[in-house]
Amino acid sequence: MTDSLIDSGAGEIDASRPLSARIPATELPEPTGPAGVAWRATRDDDVEAIATLLAAIATRDHPDWSETADEIAETFGHSYVDVARDSVVAEDADGRMIAHGMAMRAPEPVEYARVWLSGGVHPEHRGRGLGRQLLAWQTARAEQLLAELDVSNPGWVLSYAADRSPEHGRLLERAGYSPSRYFTTLHAELAVAALEPRDLPDGVRLEPWSPRFSEGARAAKNAAFADHWGSQPATREGWESWQGLPTFRPELSRVALVGDEVVGFITTDVNEEDWARMGRSSGYIGLVGTVREWRGKGLASALLVDVMRAYRAQGLELAVLDVDTANPTGALGVYERLGFAAVARDVAYPRLY
Repeated sequence: MTDSLIDSGAGEIDASRPLSARIPATELPEPTGPAGVAWRATRDDDVEAIATLLAAIATRDHPDWSETADEIAETFGHSYVDVARDSVVAEDADGRMIAHGMAMRAPEPVEYARVWLSGGVHPEHRGRGLGRQLLAWQTARAEQLLAELDVSNPGWVLSYAADRSPEHGRLLERAGYSPSRYFTTLHAELAVAALEPRDLPDGVRLEPWSPRFSEGARAAKNAAFADHWGSQPATREGWESWQGLPTFRPELSRVALVGDEVVGFITTDVNEEDWARMGRSSGYIGLVGTVREWRGKGLASALLVDVMRAYRAQGLELAVLDVDTANPTGALGVYERLGFAAVARDVAYPRLY
């Protein structure tokens, strides 16, 4: 291996030149057809229609959850997102949205630059070529976003496909994306989970989430996830914006403190719209992390038990989370010992530059 070759975790690429030189000038393809379908740039006032479309897509791809309109609006509000340039929609002859796609570049790249693709095609309109056109547009826009960067980092364009919808994975592979990592959704039945309180490591105390801990928790998140595949540092803008969502539940989130330093944390979101999809009430554990020096001391288990007991005390029936099955911290085993079991899986497909 020469010094210019970098192992990105999904293969080797030559990063001897900056992305702006490695990626040729890319023209955005103009999506057209099929008959009766009109394509256009996304607008800020499309939020509700996109939420409706994503809920329909969820029935095929991940029937237990879907993005809320508030989450979509929060994404559109980021300073690093240009809604009209970074996303596109397709409408049928009646003006109903049947496809939406976005390419969003992560700000302040570290080690590699990433563009994440999101969206999809309404299940009733799959098999008509809409997905191919959408992915071609997203890939081209992602290449434009990467080519704006004068850095020699590896470039990733990343999409996810659910095991439930293998047609999406096949589409990605035909477009040059490679299945590289597997993320499993886990459920724990709180009525039967063994949730005896766990001893904390000496000197550690747990506190409910509070704005005064936010910046310390962001630093801990960036440290804890630095060795996780696909992770990029949380920026202050995105971190604070996400906490403003109505689904974020600080009273069901926790920080672990040594003095004033955050050494571990758990975040919780509660989306009651998902309860009807699941048939039960639930809390979603979005992030679990402990900084490297505090791993292997039982802190993650103590945090999880404390949060799960809080869920149960509020009458929630399920705790839900997602885990990278190759997580270097051994998190999957921790979750399974607490009663979590796999219910679904998504595959990460990066394309490298």
